Amino acid sequence: MIGTSTLCRFITAIVVLLGNVRAAPTSSIANRAVAFDFNGDKVRGVNLGGWFVLEPWITPSIFAEWSSSQTVVDEYTYTKTLGKAEASSRLQKHWNSWITQGDFNTIAQAGLNHVRIPIGYWALAPLGGDPYVQGQLDVLDKAINWARGAGLKIMLDLHGAPGSQNGFDNSGKLGSVDWQKGDSVSQTLTALQNLANRYKGDTDVVTAIELLNEPLGPALDMGGVQDFYNKGYQVVKSASQNLAVVFHDAFQQDFSYWNGFGGGMNNIMLDTHQYQIFSPDQVGRSPQEHVSNACALGPKLAGTNKWIVVGEWTGAQTDCAKWLNGLGKGARYDGTFPGSSWTGDCKGKYTGTVAGLSSDDKKNLRSYVEAQLDAYEQHTGWFFWTWKTESAPEWNMKDLIAGGLFPQPLNSRQYPSQCG
Repeated sequence: MIGTSTLCRFITAIVVLLGNVRAAPTSSIANRAVAFDFNGDKVRGVNLGGWFVLEPWITPSIFAEWSSSQTVVDEYTYTKTLGKAEASSRLQKHWNSWITQGDFNTIAQAGLNHVRIPIGYWALAPLGGDPYVQGQLDVLDKAINWARGAGLKIMLDLHGAPGSQNGFDNSGKLGSVDWQKGDSVSQTLTALQNLANRYKGDTDVVTAIELLNEPLGPALDMGGVQDFYNKGYQVVKSASQNLAVVFHDAFQQDFSYWNGFGGGMNNIMLDTHQYQIFSPDQVGRSPQEHVSNACALGPKLAGTNKWIVVGEWTGAQTDCAKWLNGLGKGARYDGTFPGSSWTGDCKGKYTGTVAGLSSDDKKNLRSYVEAQLDAYEQHTGWFFWTWKTESAPEWNMKDLIAGGLFPQPLNSRQYPSQCG
């Protein structure tokens, strides 16, 4: 998910693009042998964030010992600082406890039909000299069976590429965007090949592979991104024709940018991530403005000529969650993020529980979630970010459901017809 200050440099251009989306006729999309009817059914899913790719804001306890020094800010520096033996010991415990079979069962009981599982290239095709450790795939193998038993489908998401495709901490390495340099693209394709080949026999559960999460288009050669997508499509399809292939929009959020892409391909899907919290203007919106902006996206999604999912979104209307913008960084909402000014109080949202949110926050969050569900189901569907967090209540779907702030059943509405 987008959780670092790197995005700030590009958000203004993105918002402008979003306001100029042009509708396009929807074409028929072959479903072939994919084990989910993306034409007839809606994707209703959740991300299993912070599991195989660490994010400090999701599990701050893992990074707590460096909260003062701020020398460990992502999985790269975590493993480099600890060394392989200690990092492996700690991460094995995390991988085997953060998400369990019980979570898959609970997700299914909530009426969801998909999970999106982020994984880094280092789990699939480690590079010499990298500090990362391996062992994630043994647990992912178990997750495939947990999903099968629960009746859930899986989208596998390559969340981090060599060199970092966006410079965000959730790519594995915070800092510069060095993907597309050297052999990084071919190394990414190798990781995808290993991923697709490993799970080509599990397409009754694995319906889709996302080639790369959030490549930062404004910092990349977009022609090169499209070329990578073309090659990645061939890599996945060479493993199995029964997999859908997912392309992130690379923050080209005028969706018509992608309407001409993918001619001759089958079972392709666009992924867009929608957050209204990573600029001063966005956190300054009123609750009703957040709802209106969400609703306005529905027709734009509907006008896209490919399957399109909102692969990440949140109930949060603020960036208050501890370390959401990076370890040690504050929030725009309360003016503690560099260059920001005060909009409101982060009490109960910096850390806390769903039960501890104010009555106004609960009302606003439920209303906003319902509006997004109504908007995003105007095309293929959605994946909420994320299933659980240690202390960020606005982002914790498991607790939002238990607290009555996420609809149960999913089509129930306390605020009907917000989107018309």
